[in-house]
Amino acid sequence: MVAVSNMVDLTVEDGVAILTVDNPPVNALSSGVRAGLSDGVAQAAADDNVTAIVLICAGRTFIAGADITEFGGKATGPSLHEALEAMENCSKPIVAAIHGTVLGGGLETALVCHYRVSDAKARFGLPEVKLGLLPGAGGTQRLPRVVGVEKALQMVTSGDQIGADEALASGLISEIVTDLRGDAIAFAKKVVAEGKPLVRIRDQNAEIDAAKAKPELFSNIRKAIARKSRGFKAPEYNIRCIEAAVNSDNFDDGLKVEADLFRELMTGGQSAAQRHFFFAERQAAKIPDVPKETPEIEINSVGVIGAGTMGGGISMNILNIGTPVTIVETTQEALDRGIAIVRKNYENTAKKGRISQQDVEDRMALLTGSLNIEDLADCDLVIEAVFENMKVKKEIFAKLDKIVKQGAILASNTSALDVNEIASATVRPESVIGLHFFSPANVMKLLEVVRGDKSSHPVIKTSMAFAKRIGKVAALVGVCPGFVGNRILAPRQQQAQQLILEGALPHQVDKVLFDFGKPMGPFQMSDLAGLDIGWSEETSNGKEVLRDRLVEAGRRGQKTSAGYYDYDENRVPSPSPEIEKIILEFSEKNGKTRREISDEEILIRCIYPMINEGAKILEEGIAIRSSDIDVVWVYGYGWPIYRGGPMFYGDSIGLPKIVAKMRELKEQTGDPMWEPAALMVKLAEEGKGFKDFA
Repeated sequence: MVAVSNMVDLTVEDGVAILTVDNPPVNALSSGVRAGLSDGVAQAAADDNVTAIVLICAGRTFIAGADITEFGGKATGPSLHEALEAMENCSKPIVAAIHGTVLGGGLETALVCHYRVSDAKARFGLPEVKLGLLPGAGGTQRLPRVVGVEKALQMVTSGDQIGADEALASGLISEIVTDLRGDAIAFAKKVVAEGKPLVRIRDQNAEIDAAKAKPELFSNIRKAIARKSRGFKAPEYNIRCIEAAVNSDNFDDGLKVEADLFRELMTGGQSAAQRHFFFAERQAAKIPDVPKETPEIEINSVGVIGAGTMGGGISMNILNIGTPVTIVETTQEALDRGIAIVRKNYENTAKKGRISQQDVEDRMALLTGSLNIEDLADCDLVIEAVFENMKVKKEIFAKLDKIVKQGAILASNTSALDVNEIASATVRPESVIGLHFFSPANVMKLLEVVRGDKSSHPVIKTSMAFAKRIGKVAALVGVCPGFVGNRILAPRQQQAQQLILEGALPHQVDKVLFDFGKPMGPFQMSDLAGLDIGWSEETSNGKEVLRDRLVEAGRRGQKTSAGYYDYDENRVPSPSPEIEKIILEFSEKNGKTRREISDEEILIRCIYPMINEGAKILEEGIAIRSSDIDVVWVYGYGWPIYRGGPMFYGDSIGLPKIVAKMRELKEQTGDPMWEPAALMVKLAEEGKGFKDFA
């Protein structure tokens, strides 16, 4: 064995050179790997005893992609293009022996090999679009030449993976093998013995030529992804690259288009934001003050209190992983209704082909309904999911304290209430934690794990791990009104209300935030949720509070076909003349002189207070790191991932600029809301960003 580099070894067996990449954990294409590939191929090509080459990887996977930690840094050693060109132009056949996940640059590496074999469990994909990028080493030019233009378009715009069977059917691999190393060597010998040609994908044009007469392939994919890719640059740029593969005079011209568009994305703000978020999501799972050796509590059965929308959704997450759930309600009618909704949700999923009817029955068999809270005695985890009332929640936890076995986790799904006060109803506050699911709980990916002052390390670690088990992304937060997500939402909602009193209208505010990348603006969101949430007839004050006035007038949102908007029978909104009239009346009553408000002012006044509140949350230690706040807002509130999250966005604007604007607005309005957070001022003065705060 010869070490070609510190990450690539070369051995020769019976005339076949075996290049082995060993760069744990995922054999990423770091500079050492690139150098090893380039030099290893050169050595094998120069060795008269070598007739063929097999490229294989040690560890759990073939090359799983580029080394993302090198992005944006100064390149050392050969570029990936140079290494791949050396492989593709090798005078001896190269066979890629693939296992694990061959993604991004890994698949691009496999595509320059003359043949490819894999084991049955291998997965293939070009996921660069998910980082705001495109395959930059020939992937957009070679893939359509192998699998066809339509298939390639689907793969590069979604970033989704395909399995070995699909790869074989599409021509991406030549064989599925059982003994990867041995069979790959045998395949290479067979290529030599039978005098098979060196298949360079760059020279294969049949699929490209066939697509020249089908321009609808491109219009169809653009229509198919239009809604999901709104605001994103990378999906469109990936399409343009494959268009270039079809329409360019030669392979190199298409490659140049790919390189130019890759460079534009790589140096742009969207990819920087998406790469930030890639790491942010992974960082969120790391809890500095909880030791790695902390034991986890085994969760084999779960109790849920409340069979409403939230309780049912929470239960589905747990049933999906095969864990039994006992759901408790106070009346048989409410219990039956809740269980029926869970079944209906599963039935609808089965109709869409995502699960089988047997899956529906298996999951429902794990769900037990009860009217007795005592039936939760042996549960390992109990999640309270009743309405937001502190008195009721404390009564429930006092009962659980007496009933549920010692060592179990007692969790509240509260969205804003004090977890410490809830825990005070028990004699085991160390077992109490907040698990704030977002609605609909069976769909939304975020889970705010709210640590109380006395929540134990095992309870925290288990809650974070359990979140991952049920397919959630968890962010650990501290106790404060609204925690991270809803606390940051509050000043935005307040400013939205101020803006419509000063001169804007709901549809203008909503459009600005929709164009920013949000799925909907604050007024559409309120209409969807229902304006009567938290409203009561006894305390309603329609003379002073706009929301109360609308509810009193029967305008409760989409469900009544009228809220801040009017809605047709398909719930399509349109600006309401009645709302405009009511808003004008309120402006006059509040002594506001209405004026024209620019889109820029709307955006600043809605977004800057959110960033400022995030700074306060960091300063108070409610969030561990600024990127955790970004995770909460992307997964919980639909902040556009291509803007990274509110804290990343603040850094990208520049904290000095935000501080200066807030001080200007405070001077203009006298509103203390515009007082910039001390932490933000400090970081701005030091020339730092939120990312630097730890």
